[in-house]
Amino acid sequence: MAKLTENGGYKANMLGFSIHFLMSKWFMVFASLLIMSMAGATYLFSLYSNEIKSSLGYDQTTLNLLSFFKDLGGNVGMISGFINEVTPPWVVLLMGAIMNFFGYFMVWLAIIGRIAKPPVWQMCFYICIGASSQTFANTGVLVTCVKNFPESRGIVLGLLKGFVGLSGAIITQLYHAFYGNDVKSLVLLIGWLPCVVSCFFLRTVRVMKVDKQANELRIFYKLLFISLGLAGFIMVVIVVQNKVSFTKLEYAGSAVVVLILLFAPLILVFKEEFTLWKCKQQVLHDTPQVNVVTETPCSVQPEPEEISDLKPNIWFSNVFKPPPRGEDYTILQAIFSLDFLILFTTTTFGVGGTLTAIDNLGQIGKALGYPSTSITTFVSLLSIWNYLGRVVSGFVSEIFLSKYKFPRPLMLTLVLLLSCTGHLLIAFGVPNSLYIASIITGFCFGAQWPLIFAIVSELFGLKYYSTLYNLSGGASPFGAYILNVRVAGQLYDKMALRQMTAKGFTRGVGEDLTCIGVECYKVAFLVITGATLISCVVSLVLAIRTREFYKGDIYKKFRVQSETMVSKELVTSVPKNIDE
Repeated sequence: MAKLTENGGYKANMLGFSIHFLMSKWFMVFASLLIMSMAGATYLFSLYSNEIKSSLGYDQTTLNLLSFFKDLGGNVGMISGFINEVTPPWVVLLMGAIMNFFGYFMVWLAIIGRIAKPPVWQMCFYICIGASSQTFANTGVLVTCVKNFPESRGIVLGLLKGFVGLSGAIITQLYHAFYGNDVKSLVLLIGWLPCVVSCFFLRTVRVMKVDKQANELRIFYKLLFISLGLAGFIMVVIVVQNKVSFTKLEYAGSAVVVLILLFAPLILVFKEEFTLWKCKQQVLHDTPQVNVVTETPCSVQPEPEEISDLKPNIWFSNVFKPPPRGEDYTILQAIFSLDFLILFTTTTFGVGGTLTAIDNLGQIGKALGYPSTSITTFVSLLSIWNYLGRVVSGFVSEIFLSKYKFPRPLMLTLVLLLSCTGHLLIAFGVPNSLYIASIITGFCFGAQWPLIFAIVSELFGLKYYSTLYNLSGGASPFGAYILNVRVAGQLYDKMALRQMTAKGFTRGVGEDLTCIGVECYKVAFLVITGATLISCVVSLVLAIRTREFYKGDIYKKFRVQSETMVSKELVTSVPKNIDE
């Protein structure tokens, strides 16, 4: 009988821990990392862009227009932001999964010829819908995690956005294992794989009670080290794959190691949550059951925020009377503030320039005479350094801010200045410099996003962060349209036509245009360098405007709220002596 009781108690404990584990905050972080590791399909465009160009007979301007709509969908996420304001995160993730599958599946059908050749506007629509899923995944995961870890937002943004940056290299390894070197099947893979992962963790990602643990930073650093191991392994594999031709079995072996490293954080999460669960069980067993007598009930005073919420508020009455920096702005207060306008301008031309380089990387490599294996290497290197830029800017900016009060806008200025080096290397076509240019471009592109999104949350608050986060990200496609479609695309086609005419050829209907040589992108990237320098100056203005704000304790209110919540829990849980 005692044995049965022990077995029953063991099963009850295991069931209790299983429920605790699946509903825990750290398991939610693990699920978020997996979703983000599949949410960077937009960075693979340069791998399959040549396939679209040749299969559908596009010129470079048309291909860059398609790239613009890809960037538009991948960065303009106001719809996902508005939806996330009024629905739980799982709704946003589910909508993103459906859009991802539909958009890329239709692009795949068009490439393989299973459907009639779509008009250009339809292809733009398909790829825009598919890329828009990235904003839904980002909104559902990133905004939720920032709200769950407000005092570590820089680290959280850097880590999660880092996995987005690394996702291109991860998906590339899985693609080779599943489909070998069939580029058309890559589009199919990025249609179904992110959809499956998001659907699996729909109910795991949710807003939870803010309760900072003493070892919170230590856990994030361990997650960082695991991700660095993953990035390091992929880097080694890329170098080897560039030197040696892999068989499908060897691709499968490298993909298995990638998956093992990708799931390695689950061990850390399990250990941490098991320790927390044991502590809670110990407290429950050690706490004596004592009756509590309340002599004079205290009247509960509503918090200042609750009082303000009870007052009638006309949405347009205080648009031009924003609160101090760091408090919760309304959407319109933020949009019409000078700080947001400066940040939007910086993002437009700063991120727009690096986006142009990323989207044209395959075409740039082909124009400069690099072999196709090297072009694949460029994309993978860019993906890894994109990841490193995100985690470095997230972790380093958080450390510099907490220790030295170093303002994030100033760090953003330095990153933009560094990106000019990559643009100039592409412009002048220095032999073998595209390897370095892809590293610099990937690092700077990655480093910009955690800084921009952290600045938005710090200056304008978290109340409407879902919408403001997506509004700030929506600036980059406008810069990409100007610099990619209107500048790089048209100059490339102009030079390609000139080369064709010089050879005595005439372009036929539906024939793609190909330009060879340094001059194909030289003028375009000199213009992009100039635009990025302007964004540096604008970003520096924001750093000067906010220097006093960053000298203060910007996380004080979150710390006070957490301490208040803990003290209330202690008051309700500590047993009282009736005789006192």
